[in-house]
Amino acid sequence: MEHLPTVILDNVLHRDQDVLTITFEKNHQLQQVVSRQLGAVFSYSKRFWYLPYSSQNSTRVHSELQHIAFIDRSRLDKKERRYVYNMHTVSLSDSDNQELQKFRKWLQTQRYSDSTVNTYVGLCEFFLKYLCKRSIDTITQRTVEQFNYEFIVAPKKSISYQNQAINAIKQFLRYKGEWLTIEEIERPKREKKLPVVLSMEEVRQILQAATNLKHKALLSLIYSGGFRISEVLSLKIADIDGKRMLIHIKEAKGKKDRYTLLSEKALLLLREYYTVYQPKVYLFEGPSGSPYSARAAQSVLKTAAHKAGIRKPISLHTLRHSFATHLLENGTDIRYIQNLLGHNSPKTTMIYTHVTDMSIQKIRNPLDMI
Repeated sequence: MEHLPTVILDNVLHRDQDVLTITFEKNHQLQQVVSRQLGAVFSYSKRFWYLPYSSQNSTRVHSELQHIAFIDRSRLDKKERRYVYNMHTVSLSDSDNQELQKFRKWLQTQRYSDSTVNTYVGLCEFFLKYLCKRSIDTITQRTVEQFNYEFIVAPKKSISYQNQAINAIKQFLRYKGEWLTIEEIERPKREKKLPVVLSMEEVRQILQAATNLKHKALLSLIYSGGFRISEVLSLKIADIDGKRMLIHIKEAKGKKDRYTLLSEKALLLLREYYTVYQPKVYLFEGPSGSPYSARAAQSVLKTAAHKAGIRKPISLHTLRHSFATHLLENGTDIRYIQNLLGHNSPKTTMIYTHVTDMSIQKIRNPLDMI
């Protein structure tokens, strides 16, 4: 009899969010089901997959994985028994549960990502339990404001969690055809953190440190085109236009197509890579012919950066930030950079004006004038 891998379920607070964690040793089949069918997100710092905590998500995970793994729920069950006395585990009626399932399907028809669908349904389940606990039959703006304060503001949940909760309730009410002016609820301002950016020399060192041809081609392409990781892993061979020196990015964030630059150096590297690896459909493929995994791609960068002696806290998205910053420093109009990155608003692209050193380098330090 085939030995099934073990999956451990737990409920923890991660990044100020109540999450259901899914932990298992490296297993390609489990990873595919957890990431694609369940829409779970992987935490590189904690080494587990996770979804917003809800009884529905707990049931979904168990249902999807029980035939391909042994499910260890001991930690989760212990916590859920303790939560019986807590509002988090108020039982919803069958009609409310059915309503949540219909809401899930409605979100899917609106073309929201699996991750967003899971987050919104989990938050709305929590909101409905709040209504049940308070014996509230009619949703009003005041109700939403009280929920927002009691369970998001007072416990000091993160800014992103608060915005997600308000967005989830807004979409739930839209689905039900009920319109409230919840836009008037004051939302917290996001922290304005500047992105980590590599110098051109640091990028060169990382690319030199990536001695594997496939790894070097992957990192070179991400940097030279300003790709999001999901975009580069979805690329197909036909998307590379060597004659026009462009790359066609299809159904990127917001379901939008766009073109980005194809570097001459990257094209030569891709031709060499193609000759050796012979990918069939996707430009970068895993062992089974499916797209190369984001986890493996992140590991490629971490390894190359370590070998190059780069100690900055970087990710693959850092290469995208660096691409934009270096274009700006070399005089590229910010409107063109906006189009290359696929930003909806120029305000998003303007952040790179705060990290470029073009103007700063021209300022004479007062210490040098003494």
